Amino acid sequence: MDDALSIHYDPVSDTLYIDRRPPYAEQDSDLLDDDTLARFNPQTGDVETLELLHFRRRLADERGLRLPVAARFQPLAME
Repeated sequence: MDDALSIHYDPVSDTLYIDRRPPYAEQDSDLLDDDTLARFNPQTGDVETLELLHFRRRLADERGLRLPVAARFQPLAME
């Protein structure tokens, strides 16, 4: 599996998607807070997709945008 993140915004639903892989039917999902949906790998429990609902409103908040997940970033090997 490609470990690069894919990010896209849907202006109709005002949702920002952060994907490690595209959603698929077998994924489990759960609300992490009122405005963040996580999609999980059913075997490993790893988060594969985050959906940030009401994104424009959250981005405009003076406190900034915080996500209820832990992250570790590392560069991918260049080919």
